[in-house]
Amino acid sequence: MKLGDGVEQAVHCVLALSGLPDDGVLPASALAEYHGVSTSYLLKHLQALSGAGILISVPGPKGGYRLARAPSRISLLDIVLAVEGPEPAFRCGEIRQRGPDPIEQKFFKKPCGINAAMLRAEQAYRAELRKVRITELIGDTQTSLGAAITARSCAFIDRHQRRVST
Repeated sequence: MKLGDGVEQAVHCVLALSGLPDDGVLPASALAEYHGVSTSYLLKHLQALSGAGILISVPGPKGGYRLARAPSRISLLDIVLAVEGPEPAFRCGEIRQRGPDPIEQKFFKKPCGINAAMLRAEQAYRAELRKVRITELIGDTQTSLGAAITARSCAFIDRHQRRVST
């Protein structure tokens, strides 16, 4: 299964926004700059996250985005579903019923075994994503990599965040 680039961007944006104070917002342009991606492409995903209740969009020239709920209440599945939609990755087209010399319809009363197996795999995948909370992805500042990421994030947020009344 291949998820779109928007999922990675959305997860990283949610993670970055988790470091904001309660009255802080970051504009889409700053989030795009921080991650080195297109603002217009990222906006589509930020809007999807807002529509899913993961982010709040604060309008206006001093506006931007912030989390709509605590990072501990946002799962990776929440983000994937917001960006990719709720449809399963595998969609059975019942091709076993096509082609020349079809067999009788009575043999198709049971769901396709391939579809059933794929849906079970999807359920397992989603269950694992549901378990992972944004708080678990915040870097460990005790490691040199975690400390470097935290320093970069904090410096960037300090330069680009805007303060709004809550």
